[in-house]
Amino acid sequence: MLYVLLSSSTKLPIYNATDFNAELVDTSVQGSLEKHTIANFHLINQNNEIVTQENYRNKIYVADFFFTRCPTICPIMANNMKKLQDEFLNEEDVMLLSMSVTPVLDSVPVLKKYSKRHSAIDTKWHITTGNKKQIYNLARKSFFAAVDQGDGGFQDFIHTPNFILIDKKKRIRGVYDGSNTNHLTQLTTDIKTLQGETP
Repeated sequence: MLYVLLSSSTKLPIYNATDFNAELVDTSVQGSLEKHTIANFHLINQNNEIVTQENYRNKIYVADFFFTRCPTICPIMANNMKKLQDEFLNEEDVMLLSMSVTPVLDSVPVLKKYSKRHSAIDTKWHITTGNKKQIYNLARKSFFAAVDQGDGGFQDFIHTPNFILIDKKKRIRGVYDGSNTNHLTQLTTDIKTLQGETP
């Protein structure tokens, strides 16, 4: 598992497929020498609005994968996302993106209740559902967040604590354990480092 813990004085690396443990990278992407960026997506948020890359244009954002019925790490991760939301509340260039790994169960009304429970600000933190195959492809081929291989079918299931830091050019700049306080502190520092980078 790749977790990034750097000092604040270090320029954040740009991660491509070959920088990750092979088990985190979909077999179709393993060994790719191309410069990696997050693929386009089409999701639905807690307000039944379409969310795409356009919502994150020229934004730094943190992405994670969750499900509303998760009794273990997801509540911790949601609380930590809320802490990030509060820390960067007035920073327009920082946003959050949560994607459900059980999108059939996590309908828009369910997500709305979940977002209220965690005090998500609609314009800051999109909590989304959508096509399962697309979400699982994003997890495996774009965000490199899933250890196991799969096809996004009925029996396929992803459960990961990863927070993935994406820069304004749709590149991965760090991976953190979203349930770990020390990692959250480092992520906060690294977001501020990205904010100081020249475009």
